[in-house]
Amino acid sequence: MSMTSKVRVAFYGCGNFAKNNRIPNLLESDSVTIIAACDSNVQAAKETAERFNIPRVYQSGHEMLNTENFDVLYSIVPAYVRTDVEVTAAEKGIHIFSEKPQAITMQVANRIDKAIQQAGVISTVGFRERYRPIFQKAREFLADKKVVHVRFQSYGGLPAAAGGEAKTWWADLDKSGGRALDWGVHATDYSRFMTGLNVVRAQAFYCEQAEYTMPLSCIFNYCLDNGATMTLNFISAGPSPKDEPWFTVFYEGGHLTIYRYDRIEVNGEKIYQAEEFNPWLEQDKTFIRAVQAGDASILQSDYHDGLFSLAPVLAGWESARRDGECIDLDSFMDNS
Repeated sequence: MSMTSKVRVAFYGCGNFAKNNRIPNLLESDSVTIIAACDSNVQAAKETAERFNIPRVYQSGHEMLNTENFDVLYSIVPAYVRTDVEVTAAEKGIHIFSEKPQAITMQVANRIDKAIQQAGVISTVGFRERYRPIFQKAREFLADKKVVHVRFQSYGGLPAAAGGEAKTWWADLDKSGGRALDWGVHATDYSRFMTGLNVVRAQAFYCEQAEYTMPLSCIFNYCLDNGATMTLNFISAGPSPKDEPWFTVFYEGGHLTIYRYDRIEVNGEKIYQAEEFNPWLEQDKTFIRAVQAGDASILQSDYHDGLFSLAPVLAGWESARRDGECIDLDSFMDNS
């Protein structure tokens, strides 16, 4: 393709992420035309197509792939839905944008990854915050530091009561993975991005109560490849403490804290104040430029790199099922 070519995009999944972020972002560019929308809920696909003037609608991803001629597949379906649509797309030479989390099993994620690598298509995962300046500034600061521990914490209100409302896929832990899978892959990825370290062992525990649809808390413990440790805490028990940092990175001689998308402090002193920024838009624009130029190097990560953020969370999920058994990531990724 050339930088003046129209990139033909098809959407697989028409939920909120697609409607409120990805589709509007792409339509800001004169370089993109969205040729089809697909969703298992065909009414949702029709409503999305009508709202954004998308010409054709499908209920089956495979039917869309067999019928349409396009350059990029935006896979925005829930992780549990993914099986082989992305594999087929890659085999057809179609570039892949995968929303996170990429899958709920490593078997599926590895199968997609293998197809992408064999086809040589351009790919990325929706780890949008890699494009946000606050995380890039933290990465720059930590580049010459010896990291010894990373802490991530996320708070939320009480989960819905079991049986208290109509059940959705999100309320089924086996399909959604709860907040630990949803934001756990983000927290793992941005920690990897900031520190340059990968997870080598993972362990997790969940506090589950029968009266709630989701765990009240869970903790993930990681060992990183330089010997450092990391903890991810997800607590759904009531109001959030005020002005608690999301990330604290301890290094030899000090610590860096990130307060949501607001600011960075080092040893209690503010070193960076963030300005308003839309990482969704920046990621989408960069991905389309990469496809036009045939240059994946301008992306912050590809599908294969994303596996190293997904696998620790899936390994932790498996660890919790095994009463906190410590799981080796190399074996888990290769044998799952």
